[in-house]
Amino acid sequence: MSNRPTTLRELKESGYQTISVKTEMRRNLISKLRNRETLFPGILGYDETVIPQIVNGILAKHDLLFLGLRGQGKTRMLRMLTQFLDEAIPIVSGSEIHDDPLSPISRFARDVVQNQGDETPIEWISREERYLEKLATPDVTIADLIGEVDLIKHAEGRHLSNEDVMHFGLIPRSHRGIFCMNELPDLSPKIQVGLFNVLEERDVQIRGFTVRLPVDVCMVFSANPEDYTNRGRIVTPLKDRIGSVIRTHYPLERELGIQILDEQAWATRNEDGNDVIVPTFLKEIVEEMSRLARTSPHVNQASGVSVRMSIANLESLISNAERRSLVHGEDVPVARVSDLFWMAPSSRGKIELGLTEETGDEDVLIHRLIEEAIKNLFDQYLSPKRFSNVVEHFNSGHRLKLDPESGTSEFLSEMEKIRGFEDQLTQIAADLAPEQSEGSAAAGIRAAIAEFILEGLYAHNRLNRQMRFGQFVYGE
Repeated sequence: MSNRPTTLRELKESGYQTISVKTEMRRNLISKLRNRETLFPGILGYDETVIPQIVNGILAKHDLLFLGLRGQGKTRMLRMLTQFLDEAIPIVSGSEIHDDPLSPISRFARDVVQNQGDETPIEWISREERYLEKLATPDVTIADLIGEVDLIKHAEGRHLSNEDVMHFGLIPRSHRGIFCMNELPDLSPKIQVGLFNVLEERDVQIRGFTVRLPVDVCMVFSANPEDYTNRGRIVTPLKDRIGSVIRTHYPLERELGIQILDEQAWATRNEDGNDVIVPTFLKEIVEEMSRLARTSPHVNQASGVSVRMSIANLESLISNAERRSLVHGEDVPVARVSDLFWMAPSSRGKIELGLTEETGDEDVLIHRLIEEAIKNLFDQYLSPKRFSNVVEHFNSGHRLKLDPESGTSEFLSEMEKIRGFEDQLTQIAADLAPEQSEGSAAAGIRAAIAEFILEGLYAHNRLNRQMRFGQFVYGE
């Protein structure tokens, strides 16, 4: 930063040339593509679908609209567009709208350059300072976006015909940068109309001033599909002026969803001991539940089921296993299937029931989705025929009351009453969780698999099960 030009003369002598922000983004993108750099680090599952759309839009110098349901990473990717800007650019020192020293557009900057000439002081701003974002709400005004007459400046004695009396809105302040409008349909139609000039003519007009500011800005937007709610929609002429509409989506494969869980969920909790071990099949059940919700006729699919539900559910699952281990003083906490049923609080509010569903049906639906997800994963890894000894145990009149809050050793002592079950658990643990099937976590893994088997047999109607006061009673 120290060797960068500090005056207009030094800037001219350095050979600096101004280019438009979209040309700048295109140039930096081309450089990244040639160097085979990762364009959106941390964004998974979009390499062959969404990211090529974004790349094409930037190469075409388009304004972009990211269209998709909630929890699909739209805002995160929009904020990452700053990586395609230069590390820093020069501006006229003190300019509110990042005036280019070689081509100022505001009255303030023009006067400074005219009065000080080549001695005009220069500042350098980073790419992060060139990104502005606004959440669209019905109370957003044209003054917020474009600008307004500043009555305080007028009261100080400046004449209304003087450009200096203007207060610039967010879009002029995004000059030579990126302006993002989140949740575009929530913007009132008359305000959307006010964006026409920016998108097509590339200028803004404030109140009755005859002056036009030729702003250089890349406009990007996020939106849910038009039929998401009745709150609003994108007016057709505005959508027509947006260069590219980028469609986002949820993870297409369960394995990809689990990879996102591993990266996003807060699972490292080693302040007071070892981290909670979550067997892979439990993570798969958590992700499968969200996938089932996205196809359930009882869920409003126009609203969508966010990836955030899977993340919050996994964190709740881990928390319940952590709580149980703290109560029983276990050194190596392991999550179990019964912990899944504590995901209701983290699922509430993240699924929107269909119009025919009652509000009280939410928890019933959540538990039904959990049970169906368990069944799907049980069918993937195991078979009911394999556990005829367990079915016979309960058919002979035995009953088993399992407290999800019980410790691992207490839980496994109940499992020992079933003939041959202990050997089966050891064998299955070696198949499903080979890394944890031996050592300090082995007992917890066997307990988790035991619950998995019992719930799988219940899902196949091989066992009866009732829930009483938070306890699972099998065999009645």
